[in-house]
Amino acid sequence: MKVKQISVFLENTTGRLAEVTKVLGTGNINLRAISIADTADFGILRLIVDTPAKTMKLLKEAGFTAKITEVIGVIVNDKPGGLMKVMDIFNAEGVNIEYLYSSLINEGGDAVVIFRVEDIDHGLKIVEQAGLKAISAF
Repeated sequence: MKVKQISVFLENTTGRLAEVTKVLGTGNINLRAISIADTADFGILRLIVDTPAKTMKLLKEAGFTAKITEVIGVIVNDKPGGLMKVMDIFNAEGVNIEYLYSSLINEGGDAVVIFRVEDIDHGLKIVEQAGLKAISAF
């Protein structure tokens, strides 16, 4: 299963991130995971939300540049070595991980780790073959 991730391109200026969160909050969008990476001039805000299509519409109406990409969400045991298990499997299979981040949600002793891999279909196949639980939404 693939998860829809929204990437928002932001100028690295005061208040820009606050503007995005205002759009999300007033639009009744529920954040499930969030990550931001920045350079001197711009940032990339990565979001997993409960309603990706509605979120894209609201962001574009507010003048933000955004796109949807697919990522893999893997349930990881929230204990020492939980992430290591998944990383060992990806490493053994030669899966190139472009980036990862974790969810804000921790239910039942588990966490969700979001992976962007070079070949999403191959990565998902490896996850399924290893008996790991992939999710499509959360």
